[in-house]
Amino acid sequence: NSDLWHLQYATLGYRTGLLFSATKFISQSQLFCYIFYMSFVKKVTSGMEKTYFFYTILSPLFMFGEVIMETSIPLVMARIVDVGIRNSDSDFVIRYGFLMVAMASFSLLCGSLCGRVSSLAAFGFSKNLRRKIFRKVQDFSFSNMDKFGTDSLVTRLTTDVTNLQNMYQNIIRTAVRSPIMLIFGTIMACSINTSLALIFFIVIPLLAVILLSIVVLVYPRFREMLKKYDNLNRLVQENLVAIRVVKSFVRRDHENSKFDEVAEDLQRKQVSAEKIVILNMPVMQLMVYACIVSALWFGGGMVISGSMQTGELISFISYITQILMSLMMLSRLFVMFILSRTSLVRIMEVLDEAVEIRNDEKSLSAGYDIEFSHVSFSYDKKSEHNVLKDINLKIPQGATVGILGGTGSSKSTLVQLIPRLYDATDGKVLLGGKDVREWNLEALRRKIAFVLQKNLLFSGTIAENLRWGNENASCEDLIAACKISDAHGFIMSLPEGYDTDLSQGGVNLSGGQKQRLCIARALVKNPEILILDDSMSAVDTATDLRIRNALRTALPQTSKIVIAQRIASVQDADFIVVLDSGRIQGIGSHDELMKSNQIYREVYESQKSEN
Repeated sequence: NSDLWHLQYATLGYRTGLLFSATKFISQSQLFCYIFYMSFVKKVTSGMEKTYFFYTILSPLFMFGEVIMETSIPLVMARIVDVGIRNSDSDFVIRYGFLMVAMASFSLLCGSLCGRVSSLAAFGFSKNLRRKIFRKVQDFSFSNMDKFGTDSLVTRLTTDVTNLQNMYQNIIRTAVRSPIMLIFGTIMACSINTSLALIFFIVIPLLAVILLSIVVLVYPRFREMLKKYDNLNRLVQENLVAIRVVKSFVRRDHENSKFDEVAEDLQRKQVSAEKIVILNMPVMQLMVYACIVSALWFGGGMVISGSMQTGELISFISYITQILMSLMMLSRLFVMFILSRTSLVRIMEVLDEAVEIRNDEKSLSAGYDIEFSHVSFSYDKKSEHNVLKDINLKIPQGATVGILGGTGSSKSTLVQLIPRLYDATDGKVLLGGKDVREWNLEALRRKIAFVLQKNLLFSGTIAENLRWGNENASCEDLIAACKISDAHGFIMSLPEGYDTDLSQGGVNLSGGQKQRLCIARALVKNPEILILDDSMSAVDTATDLRIRNALRTALPQTSKIVIAQRIASVQDADFIVVLDSGRIQGIGSHDELMKSNQIYREVYESQKSEN
């Protein structure tokens, strides 16, 4: 009995030694892969909270403990069958049975902890990644935004990040479990019966070829599928933003048919990819069952001939299941990798995008003239076609300047160069004699208030919207700004006054009311430069006159640039700039331009006849 116990422990020790030798080799390999992976995601995960990094490290450790126990259990099971049951030794069966229960319990605990910490790590990863993308997008210039498009950026912030979140969780969990299980299981199966283990050396290379073929075929299809997601988001965004136009033109059926066409196109691309992906599972199952049948066929013959024990065959079949299940998990991981690789490329395109407008650390002082010196601009830097051509213009501090021109004359583009929403292609935009590119970007934009042609308000109260320009503005500051923009009267007529809650985008206000609130929001900033980009188009002539008179009286030191379609809106400006096809065709007062500029005179006569 003593010799039998020594033999049993020696056998178990030998196999355990093999296991830990393999562990040492695998741990070194896994460490190398892990270091490589962490260096790969370092750029994405920089700034991630230390807690999530701790979870990322814990997950493989817990998974390692689970795999160790799972690959050891068949050894104990074989001893129970070959020694305990064969010799009718109930004490042996009970002792090893309790050992199996303890190992299974420890494996379950490690697996549960691994699942929890890997989920927390993946959620932290996606949170950090979305934050990095969003902040990078906030730094984008208009040119960068034009390159990607809103629809594509939304897809990258949602679908693509979710794909990477799932991949991250599988890397720190499944990508650790499957290789270790595969190699440990193969080593232990070889230690049981080397001849029977040849089955794996036939199946594994065959599966590797199949998986690689799936990867090569599916990757381009998933890339096309995500592009179709961009198209779908673009269509939905356009339809929701322009829902009033769709309804007013009775285009519901047309928009429905467009959506159906885009959705069907997306479906076709997804089905095209999934047709190949679904081959993965039946192929894997075929290999699993073929291995089990082969092991039973040849192993059964060995048991009958006495060259193999029954318990060893049972444990061998257990290792077959473990090995092939690990291969199945790896195949699923490959499929997920294909999809996440596409998403990773798309996200890295955003993170690696060079921000065209660079920030300078110089501070912006107050009270500077604005000067355009031989400025030209093109939206496409590779194109020779400039929408602004050799602009030379000087605006003294405190002056009121009107900019007049037809549609497409690049009036809005010209003023967008001042706060650096775009940068000039050629020439310089000077502020106080220095290029605006030399000023601190945040300080520059704090001194400039921009009222866009499209009136944009946010969900919240009127007061909250007005304080966008200055969070610390007092109620008196809000009231003063609203009186200048002629908005105080209609605000006080509302049931809750300045605490009135605005629906999304201010849909519960008229166009003129929203426009006046946007002007008031700009005035709350107390800007040194006020740019009104056709911001009087939604108000009547009398209200326009009151606002202009109030601006002249209340903001004598503020430089005011007014883009307008109506000559009446700029008639009393210090001087008026006439733009045509991106060139300055005239500069002067109303009377001077009436005498010297044919374009200005024609516009004036046409508007006069309309009135």
